[in-house]
Amino acid sequence: MKMRLLFLLFPVVFLSACTDNDDNQPLTDTTDKVLLLRVDYLTNNFEAGEELSFEGPQTTFTVSNEYVSPGDFGYLKLSYDEKEALLFHGEIIWNGTGSLIFPQNFTDASEFEYVLTEDYITPASGFENVFNSNNEPFNSDAIWSHVQGLRIVRDYLNANPTATVKFFLYTPSVGFGNPADWDWYFILKN
Repeated sequence: MKMRLLFLLFPVVFLSACTDNDDNQPLTDTTDKVLLLRVDYLTNNFEAGEELSFEGPQTTFTVSNEYVSPGDFGYLKLSYDEKEALLFHGEIIWNGTGSLIFPQNFTDASEFEYVLTEDYITPASGFENVFNSNNEPFNSDAIWSHVQGLRIVRDYLNANPTATVKFFLYTPSVGFGNPADWDWYFILKN
């Protein structure tokens, strides 16, 4: 009786493992990902990162900003235009300190792996400063040097070798602001 039951159940179990992918094509990842990396303004030390996921692949990556200058209170929002999705939202307070609204779940730098090689890489298409309210020149290479060795950065650059890496300076405190509160952010797309 047990043997007969096994013979009856075997085809059911076997067929339940089949998929609808009958065209013998490999399954592809249809997730579009964006990586935000936070780097301390004063020390250029990598502090944290956050990976955001979006449905469906996208070949272009445009980041636009919405900036409200802080008369008393202001903010900076960055959006992924093609997905109509928020990437960053931070308050800016005159003679105070604003809060980071989005994203909030950054992973600490200690959780990220570094490559074991000592090579130095930069994005083939360079950098784009997506928010620079004072049009100041910044040395992106000095900041980049602290994140370019991250394994996840290498993965993103390998997945999208012609990408332009976006970056900006977030200053939640202005006026008599404290530069110790400020951070650089890099934005990479897979």
